[in-house]
Order: sequence, then structure tokens, then C-alpha cells
Amino acid sequence: VDDGEPRRVAESAAKLGLKYVVVTSVTRDDLPDGGAHQFVRTIEEIRRLLPDAGIEVLTPDFQGDVRAIEEVLRAKPSVFNHNIETIERLTPRLRSKASYLRSLAVLGYAHRFAPDIPTKSGIMVGIGETPDEVRATMAGLRACGCRILTIGQYLAPSKEHYPVKEYVSDGQFAGYQKWAEEMGFDGVASGPLVRSSYNAELVAGRRRVGSGPELLVDTVRVIRP
Repeated sequence: VDDGEPRRVAESAAKLGLKYVVVTSVTRDDLPDGGAHQFVRTIEEIRRLLPDAGIEVLTPDFQGDVRAIEEVLRAKPSVFNHNIETIERLTPRLRSKASYLRSLAVLGYAHRFAPDIPTKSGIMVGIGETPDEVRATMAGLRACGCRILTIGQYLAPSKEHYPVKEYVSDGQFAGYQKWAEEMGFDGVASGPLVRSSYNAELVAGRRRVGSGPELLVDTVRVIRP
């Protein structure tokens, strides 16, 4: 672990003049705390230099260790994000070291431990899922208290990676958006180019739609600002 990393991340955010910072990491299952303390130190350093900035964390599952989840949440990030990535049927094939139910459990525990901190998750589509399976995943996320959702098109990084099975239509993305709204998600971003941190400040309800540079902003709706 690089002890100077949190300070450098904060200095970079300050130099860029960021008002909303998304912090993520590689998976560090080799560490006793899964890297939770590094998230905490990064939050603290950003807050020291940018006290008014929103801070969203996109974490691994910490192998379901509730102590690690609690440690991150005690640092009071603006949003706690953990991506479920895909439907339950495809999880063993695409997330070999992860568990669909464990991801739901992480989000559920985060919601119960710190109900004032919104939880967020994301799904990639075009991998071979059916719309009904996406809907079931959305329902599972809502059942565990997840309040913010992103849905985007999977694109294979190389020919060696899992292949794209389908390029999902704009109409289907709009349908997923409608389903998510009807289920009660507070913020949703659904579209081909959407990723976990896509318009994150807007989707979290910290910025009104139309109050700045907009990219595919029609795919984002803040339902309960």
C-alpha cells in the first residue's frame, strides 16, 4: 500500500478544482481490511483540501467483511457505491471471485448501518441477459435499500475478454430507466455510454439537470433531488 497515495489523490482533486470526487480502487483481497483504510484516508485527505466537495466511493465487496464496510461508512462519504455488474445467472462466469448475493448483502448492510448515506450500484448489459433478469436485479437492489442505479452497455476491452452478445437499443435503455423509476430509485442513469461514475454528481441529486456541461443528459433523471 502506498501511504502517500491519499494525499496525492486529494492534491490532484484540488488542482482540478473538483466539486464532486469519485474514488475507486482495484480489489485488494490480499489486505486484511480489503483496502478499507486506504479509502478512509483518501476521504479524509480530500475533505481536508476540498471541504465542500462531494465524495463518492466505489468499493469492492471487501469479501463481505462488515468491519471494512463500517470503517468506510464512518468516514461519511456522500455516496457508497458497489457495483453488482450483472445478473445472478451470469455472475459466476463474469465475476469469478465475486458473489451476486454477497454484493446485495454488502449494499444491504451499508444501507442499514448508515441509512443517511445513499447506496448506489451499476449493471452492464449486452452480455446475454434478458430484460426480465435485469428487472429482477433491479428489484433485488431496491429490496436491499439501493437508491441510485447506473445501467450501461458492456464493451469488451479486447478480443480475449468476454464478447459482447448484444448492442442494447436506445428504446430498451429507456425501458430500463422507466422500470427503475417505477421501482423507486432516487436517481438513475441508463444509456449506452453510462458507466459507474457517469454524471455522478447529477445522478446523486447534488446538481440539477441542465446546470452545466451535458453529455447524453437525456439518459439521466434525478427523481428525488
